[in-house]
Amino acid sequence: MVRRTKEDAQATRQQLLAAAVRVFAEKGVSRTSLQDIAAAAGTTRGAIYWHFKNKADLFNAMMDDAILPMEQAMQHIGHDPAQDPLFELEHALLQTMRDIVSNDATRAVFEIALMKVEYVDELVGIKARHVQCYADGTREVTRSLQEAATHRGIDLPVSPDMAAHGLHALMVGLIHSWMLSPQAFDLVAVSQSAIRAQLAGLGLHPGV
Repeated sequence: MVRRTKEDAQATRQQLLAAAVRVFAEKGVSRTSLQDIAAAAGTTRGAIYWHFKNKADLFNAMMDDAILPMEQAMQHIGHDPAQDPLFELEHALLQTMRDIVSNDATRAVFEIALMKVEYVDELVGIKARHVQCYADGTREVTRSLQEAATHRGIDLPVSPDMAAHGLHALMVGLIHSWMLSPQAFDLVAVSQSAIRAQLAGLGLHPGV
């Protein structure tokens, strides 16, 4: 019975997260109430508070579900000495783009995060989560770029940290532009060309 209760609780949590994605996408985060999400999930506000402290906590859990695999992929770069860290970095970045294009849920979460959040009132906690994600992401890219440079025995023309910020801005800009008009360009193909051009400008060439 306890096991079944835990399974039911987990199912309710996922149901609430899925409903949050739908309602946030439709109404925007600031205009969505917890009652809206509860109604969309077919539950009560009490069920939401059982799993989440508030709307910001629910939003951050939704983001965690979407980006955790990407964060894990970045964290594993450079841990296998048989792999080229530059190849691993490019693969991880492009896999993010592929997930956005091919996975409806992932695309919806990114669209909400980039276009439908106002950092006001109860949503200040969401801004803190975004800032932390940015710091974590650029730290991992910085590490990967340094390892790629060390692997090739070269010095980068700018600091790895500065290069990581530039690469992150490139990725976010491409995602945002594609979200505005998905028919305008092939996100994966353009991202691959842009990433390789930026890496080449740093003196980092795949296979070298």
